[in-house]
Amino acid sequence: MDERDTDRPLTLKLGNEELVIRRRYEVLSIANDFFIAIWFLIGSLLFLFPAYEKAAAWLFVVGSFQFLVRPTIRLVSHIHIKRIPASHWDS
Repeated sequence: MDERDTDRPLTLKLGNEELVIRRRYEVLSIANDFFIAIWFLIGSLLFLFPAYEKAAAWLFVVGSFQFLVRPTIRLVSHIHIKRIPASHWDS
């Protein structure tokens, strides 16, 4: 596998349209950040209503866990396991 193969565009067919995703790890990281913001925003709003404080706390826990996912995505984007072709010397 060539190093360029690790970041080939992902193309999804949607009827007559195509969705092309380039730099998949970066897109995944951005989506993760977006969801972190949503969990913390909704959690903050729920804290305004005492009946929903437990749900708000859980949204903060989920968002905090996703903060752990962020560096994992970045690390995986820099490290790829590459298959080593079989050597003729092994036979």
